[in-house]
Amino acid sequence: MLKGLGASEGYGIGRVMLVVEQKLEYVAKEIADIDAELDRFHSAVEQFTANTFEQADAVRKSTGDKEAEILEGHIAIISDPFMKGEIENLIKAHQCAEASVEQICQMFIDMFTATGDELTMQRAADVKDIRDSLLSILLGVQEVKISDAPAGTVLVVKELTPSMTAGIKKDNIVGIITETGSQTSHSAILARAMEIPAVLSAPNALSQLSSGEQIIVDGNTGDVITAPTEEQIAEYTAKRDNFLREKRELELYRGKKTVSASGEEYELCCNIGTPKDAAKAMQADGEGVGLFRTEFLFMDRTSLPTEDEQFEAYKTAAVVLKGKPLIIRTLDIGGDKEIPYLGLEKEENPFMGFRAIRYCLKNRDMFKSQIKAILRASAFGDVRIMFPLITAVEELREGKALVEEAKSDLRSSGIEFNEDIPVGVMTETSASGVIADLLAKESDFFSIGTNDLTGYTMACDRGNSDVGYLYSPFQPAVLRLIKSIIENAVQAGIPVGMCGEAAANPMMIPLLMSFGLTEFSVSAVSVLKVRKNIAKWTKAEADEVAAKVMAMTTEKEITDYLKTVV
Repeated sequence: MLKGLGASEGYGIGRVMLVVEQKLEYVAKEIADIDAELDRFHSAVEQFTANTFEQADAVRKSTGDKEAEILEGHIAIISDPFMKGEIENLIKAHQCAEASVEQICQMFIDMFTATGDELTMQRAADVKDIRDSLLSILLGVQEVKISDAPAGTVLVVKELTPSMTAGIKKDNIVGIITETGSQTSHSAILARAMEIPAVLSAPNALSQLSSGEQIIVDGNTGDVITAPTEEQIAEYTAKRDNFLREKRELELYRGKKTVSASGEEYELCCNIGTPKDAAKAMQADGEGVGLFRTEFLFMDRTSLPTEDEQFEAYKTAAVVLKGKPLIIRTLDIGGDKEIPYLGLEKEENPFMGFRAIRYCLKNRDMFKSQIKAILRASAFGDVRIMFPLITAVEELREGKALVEEAKSDLRSSGIEFNEDIPVGVMTETSASGVIADLLAKESDFFSIGTNDLTGYTMACDRGNSDVGYLYSPFQPAVLRLIKSIIENAVQAGIPVGMCGEAAANPMMIPLLMSFGLTEFSVSAVSVLKVRKNIAKWTKAEADEVAAKVMAMTTEKEITDYLKTVV
């Protein structure tokens, strides 16, 4: 048996197809005819662009816009004047196109990888994909094609690249295994979008598995069962059938209110990163947007987005939501999100440093531009402003004062906006939990960000495997803070939601119901599951579970118990 990371849920039973990367070997030679070599490079870029547009169209039809945009992003990367110009400069220095492409791409790969930031490191995977595609074109090597995979195939690859997915016929692929990747890597995103069970980071999978052998892929646990017995095949066939049946049953909750078994109603919203995601939230039957991560509007560009550009993005989302709530989080950069053109200085501990609201309050012109854009969008829907990483009341007050300045500017210009726009706080630090009673007096709503709240409270980095055992929202310290934040919001009479990953965890749901949470904000694919899980519990049942959990002393004791009741 192989063990990896379960990254796309479900069960696949099929036969292995090994996808071995083609060798892209060449001799780095000095060239005499610079113009001819530049023509070779430009022709390769043109062919790459045409191929990628074609692949993006195929992915859009089979999977969706968001996944197609990953491929379209590759075109933007190779079209970047700096990258393209650096490759051309090497060719002008008499270096062959192959070596020039590899050298500059490797420079970007090393730069992105060195950040240690998972989101930025995904760019390294994109550049690798671009490099290999360009080298294949320059060398005349046929790229790996998986469109001929027969029904019942389990793909085994080193890394599932965006360009590979264009050839996947979803009906024929029952599972995916990779040697690399994480829960947030492109491999995981693409596998989940295609709804194919996937196990990532399975060490040496290509050398340990053989083409044609029958295996079982458990995308929930990350297990890969080799040489399965008849009993195991029967067991996993039943699991697969049950999983698919439950998936179909979720459709019964589409178009329904989010309500507990005892009648309490909740707001069930989605987390989004782009205006286009707002449409996906509505398609998923979300009741609004509990978190619009605006930093994605600032990425993949070389300068700040203008106020008008931001306004159009926020307005688009507000119009799509048709009056449903849209909570827009102001720029949250630093920590694990780096935007090169902002010139943030390298810090020894960026998660504890100059980031999020701290950066914004020191860069008032940029911050006011964003706030004005949000205010302008508030004329088109139920838009709300949320400040990230608040650790002191002064930060909230200073942010609110800037909102009032922005309102005054817009009034002077005769521009419409919602005078009573709600301004809230993302409670994601231990400090915000401890002073939740003070913040609640000056905030219109709370939204709990459990990812950072867990990390800050437990003083652990979720990316560090040595302390990973501490990173759990079910740690007693984290649960007590969550409970305190919710209770203080309820006492102050303000809405309180949760937009962290824990909001969709079936084991967390009865606790949140008992504590008094009013809004859940989850990924679009989780909406119906969360609605179903909320419908399973009465408030009295949730209170009973919560009382037992809050009397427990260890994370293991808590999770072991919750597994028995969920």
